[in-house]
Amino acid sequence: MAKKREHSGIPADLLDELLKDYEKPEDLLGKDGIFDQLKKAVMERALGAELTEHLGYEEGDPSGKGSGNSRNGYGKKRVTTDSSQVEIEVPRDREGSFEPRLVRKRQTRLPGFDEKVISMYARGMTVREIQGHLEELYGIGVSPDLISRVTSEVLDEVKAWQSRPLERLYMVVFFDALRVKIRDEGVVRNKAVYLALGVRTDGTKEILGLWIEQNEGAKFWLLVMNELKNRGVDDILIAVVDGLKGFPETINTTFPKTRVQTCIVHLLRHSLKFVGFKERRQVAGALKAIYQAPTAEAAEEGLSEFESTWDDRYPAIGRSWRRNWEHVIPFFDFPPDIRRVIYTTNAIESLHSSIRKVIKNRGHFPNDEAATKLIYLALRNIEKKWIMPARTWKEALNQFAVLFEDRLNAGA
Repeated sequence: MAKKREHSGIPADLLDELLKDYEKPEDLLGKDGIFDQLKKAVMERALGAELTEHLGYEEGDPSGKGSGNSRNGYGKKRVTTDSSQVEIEVPRDREGSFEPRLVRKRQTRLPGFDEKVISMYARGMTVREIQGHLEELYGIGVSPDLISRVTSEVLDEVKAWQSRPLERLYMVVFFDALRVKIRDEGVVRNKAVYLALGVRTDGTKEILGLWIEQNEGAKFWLLVMNELKNRGVDDILIAVVDGLKGFPETINTTFPKTRVQTCIVHLLRHSLKFVGFKERRQVAGALKAIYQAPTAEAAEEGLSEFESTWDDRYPAIGRSWRRNWEHVIPFFDFPPDIRRVIYTTNAIESLHSSIRKVIKNRGHFPNDEAATKLIYLALRNIEKKWIMPARTWKEALNQFAVLFEDRLNAGA
């Protein structure tokens, strides 16, 4: 007779025995099915082996008599795995000195469950949605409080991440804030979530931190700059910011050599707020003559031409560009490869879009910690995709090396 093939080291005869009553998928995968029975049996067998090691003799071994300690029955415990809940019998010793390693005292969740909950939470599922998902798919009944406790364990990770040392030099750092609804002192407020996104010398991106404050203001950004300095940042070659008044001066207070560039995309978006839908494409096309100009002089000519054409209808657009002009024109000092890093990549806007997808199911957050927890987990998932720098980074790096040679050498 041909020998039955083993599967992953498990004898075929053992598998046949386990599957002798198998008729339908639910018998294998359903609640209290073969998988759950197998988990229970394996865990109880392992716990029995741990107790044997602790006592120093096998169950029923006469050498254990008079040893001073012995088996003392079992206690029941319900544990949650990543795919089910199983009730197991945990062996006890008479002295109460046995400390199981597989399922420790007061432990009710096995490795894998917490990671599954955090993964669902990081993808934007609410606590109630996670609760329903676990019940529907795995038959695991858990309370909303348990899910909240599991996800709150992330806060220690957030604190370590927020205080970690940073690079000495960043080629570009994008600074911006997005608005999130958070309950504060019984009132739901629109709070600012501050983000700093850095580009390292090798072209890879790194989220430097997140901060939550009632309002986006230069005073608070000064605290952010000082924190970055204290975490090891000595120099930032180019800082890309929105049009917040006083922000460039705030950056230069801490990093005096940094070239501050107003974000072109912010200016464009602000400009188009004044324009009706029918004329939006036409106005956006006219604005291209400004930000796609080869030089600052040509850009100013483009702005003057725009104003002569559109000022009668949209005077606020020209004024907003004039008001920010001092921090628009550094853009034209850079060659195309660096311009693409500053403008075309528009990394901070892409980051905001990804975060909004995660938080869109929430009307508001109960507190700052809840918002921090979810946004951090979303950022962690986003960063995993940022492995390689842009394909044009080598060309940009060569231009950086020419324009900022001394500072790059100091940073190295």
